[in-house]
Amino acid sequence: MSQPPALGTLKPFVPDLRQPLARQLYQLLLERICRFELEPGQLISEASLSATLGVSRTPVREAVARLAEQGLVEVLPQRGSRVLPLRRSDLEKSQFMREALETAMLRKVMAIPERHFLLMQLDKEITLQRTYLQVGDLERFYQSDEDFHRHIAMFAACGPIIEEIARVKVHMDRFRQLTVSSVEDLAMVITQHQAIRQTIAGTDSAAAEACLQQHLRRIFSFLEQAQGLFPQYFAEAQP
Repeated sequence: MSQPPALGTLKPFVPDLRQPLARQLYQLLLERICRFELEPGQLISEASLSATLGVSRTPVREAVARLAEQGLVEVLPQRGSRVLPLRRSDLEKSQFMREALETAMLRKVMAIPERHFLLMQLDKEITLQRTYLQVGDLERFYQSDEDFHRHIAMFAACGPIIEEIARVKVHMDRFRQLTVSSVEDLAMVITQHQAIRQTIAGTDSAAAEACLQQHLRRIFSFLEQAQGLFPQYFAEAQP
């Protein structure tokens, strides 16, 4: 069976005393699920995690419960929890909600006459993405991709919504990590980012929204290929 290339080495868990422990454990487990270090079907033992990470079972239980609420794991009585497989229905819901929020933010951006500062930030990210692609640094490429969209949200004065977008797009992130590391044409991602940047520099709001929507829907074109490479990760056949 194929294995997705690693996007980078995860750092050891070092608790931040300024942040709730359960939240930190949630982020750690979420990252490992998205990177397929915790694979679909794999069992998660609260006792084992507690011992490995050197924390009590209560915050671990809270973190796993939050993952269960998002449909990433299922709790198995007397057995622990199991990482759920990839499902197209989860991706469709996640992508739809992300597109709705980001399209609304872009509409706000296009209503602001002076967008020079935003364009400078987007240009910087596109330059970084070209560099990361050239040297094969997928982890930094992925982060720059995230930052590209974050700049648009911040310019639209929608900073508080970034956390909500992160929540609704969690299943999209999971699929995206798999496609970025295996089948996606990252040069085309840069081309689409450039198209979004160019339309933001113009005055046609509808054109800008169309470019963004094309970009956010691109992931669906890779599902069949990804499933062919990693059938063990999927719950159902992709059309």
